[in-house]
Amino acid sequence: MHQTGNSIKLLTEQIAARLGIPLTPCHVSKFLSLETSVQIHSSVRDEDVFIIQSPSPPAINDHLMELLIMISACKTASAKRITAVIPCYPYARQDKKDKSRAPITAKLVANLLAVAGADHVITMDLHASQIQGFFDIPVDNLFSEPSMMTYIKQEIPDWKNAIIVSPDAGGAKRATALADQLNLDFALINRKRRRDLSASMSQLHIPTVPPTPAGSDSGSTEDSDNEHAADDKMELLVGDVRGRVAILIDDMIDTGHTVRLAAGVLQESGAKEVYALISHGLLSEATMETLKDLPVKNLIVTNSIDQTEREQACGGLLHTIDIAPVLAESIRRTHNGGESDVAKEKLILYRESISALFRPDYF
Repeated sequence: MHQTGNSIKLLTEQIAARLGIPLTPCHVSKFLSLETSVQIHSSVRDEDVFIIQSPSPPAINDHLMELLIMISACKTASAKRITAVIPCYPYARQDKKDKSRAPITAKLVANLLAVAGADHVITMDLHASQIQGFFDIPVDNLFSEPSMMTYIKQEIPDWKNAIIVSPDAGGAKRATALADQLNLDFALINRKRRRDLSASMSQLHIPTVPPTPAGSDSGSTEDSDNEHAADDKMELLVGDVRGRVAILIDDMIDTGHTVRLAAGVLQESGAKEVYALISHGLLSEATMETLKDLPVKNLIVTNSIDQTEREQACGGLLHTIDIAPVLAESIRRTHNGGESDVAKEKLILYRESISALFRPDYF
């Protein structure tokens, strides 16, 4: 039994079509007071329920509340098991306490899902793998890597002469894994951030401290997730991109600032063309016009967030990779994990591991 909120209806319909299962009638709306209302128009008693929702801009909080309320509604309606399928996990960038009094909101979201009644979570390309440890229920973190490999082989000319590039050290593991699977070279861009503390220090009447020199042992080494909080400078640290197709790999794009800086560095270093492959395209509405001016051949994201309107706004720059097949297969395998059937008077158990979906050659 499958249900969906208001965030990714198109992807949910594609998943249901691949599984050959109709969506359960579910009406999600708002009262005049802006409270979320959920009505499930079919019995879920003793059913294996999969709720598909991907909180995304500009209504992340509304989508999250819809998801929580749908989970709670199914729980109180005696569903046998409830699996939250969240292709793009919300608040994933707030996964650590990187400054004084900062909340770990990704952990809070995990707690909310568990308290609402979720028994299992399926997600994709978590911003930080430790988020799985925030849960006391099973979490399957799927990878978009196989889908990206297929896109590279089919859509990028001369891909065998390409080079995989990580725009920062944090994404190096993701990029090297893809480069190894494709038997391509790897490049790493070093990102230097200089925090502008002048304003906050002046408000506190504290003398501004000069920036800590590079290589110094003092000062914090944590990077802020706010791309406009610092004056950034990038430089190619590892790899030779001259005369080659450069493929930028990252897990998330919001303002496009990182991609713009990285693509500029690659072009200055002699890259023939630059493609950007990103798992989750948040793409805030305020940056739609600036995205058209990104110095990349194509910006490719998955449809973990609905990109229909954004594709039109970006004038052909934005392409999408369909992740419906991997999500549909994960749902099928999760459901069949302990199901049984009687055929020719013999009890047949269908136990399929979801771990097969982590193999790059599965699809």
